[in-house]
Amino acid sequence: MLTPTEKIWHNGRFIRWEEATIHVLSHVVSYGTSVFEGIRCYATPSGPAVFRLREHVRRLVDSAKIYRMENLGFSAAQLAEAMLEVVRVNKMDSCYIRPMVIRGYGEMGVNPLKNPIEVYIACWSWGKYLGEEALAEGVDVCVSSWTRIAPNTLPALAKAGANYMNSQLVKMEALANGYSEGIALDANGYVSEGSGENIFVVRDGKIHTPPLGASVLPGITRDSVLTLARELGIPLVETIIPREMLYIADEVFFSGTAAEITPIRSIDRIPIGKGRRGPVAEKLQKEFFAVINGTRKDQHGWLSPVHADQPAAAR
Repeated sequence: MLTPTEKIWHNGRFIRWEEATIHVLSHVVSYGTSVFEGIRCYATPSGPAVFRLREHVRRLVDSAKIYRMENLGFSAAQLAEAMLEVVRVNKMDSCYIRPMVIRGYGEMGVNPLKNPIEVYIACWSWGKYLGEEALAEGVDVCVSSWTRIAPNTLPALAKAGANYMNSQLVKMEALANGYSEGIALDANGYVSEGSGENIFVVRDGKIHTPPLGASVLPGITRDSVLTLARELGIPLVETIIPREMLYIADEVFFSGTAAEITPIRSIDRIPIGKGRRGPVAEKLQKEFFAVINGTRKDQHGWLSPVHADQPAAAR
């Protein structure tokens, strides 16, 4: 269960956590008309800071535009400030931030255009998505029998609630069969992503990751991994990946806001590499956590300080 915080932002004002309710006949309930983001705020030595806030806000706005919800009533800058304010108002040092855009109560029917657009922003405490020990030991996963959404069906570039019905099938099947997570293949049978994570495959020192055309979400943490890998001089290519390459890889790991950088130790009961975190994932984890923990210079401006008076080191 979630541990409630005090306030949630709704259409420009703060309401109590308990008041953040919608009517059962809201359009989003029957038709899945929502887009959202998952963003982490980290506790740094200089104070709480939100990781890649601007990029998350941009993706939220992009997702809304794809689903013809352009008129949010707030600019990207206003939404970003509201997310910082949610953290401040709830007095959080670290947390998970969930902005949501939904179509609310109005008309029923597939046509959503006459239903009001509602914007909510909540935050709460959330630990390691796949478990603390998973960062070092890795997780056991399977290739799902469920295919990732196909091109020209649901837009994979949008982080939409409806897309996660597909993700739920992948996740539930994996858990029912004793795995921590599942890997979905795309409509052509190539590796796509996990239920809520992007995926990277290491072979002979080179990182391979599926391109956006393989029905993957353009992950913010995925982009961070690409940047860090280039800085470390690790060869990297975005390319289609056949399923069998997973089994003969030296390393495989997930990335995501919730999962951060999580190694995979086995796939379909086949050990990957030495059956635990490999050197490439470990190097990337070291650099990633140095940035988000504030112990490495934030040269890309990835951290947005929550409080205006935080020392410049966090900026």
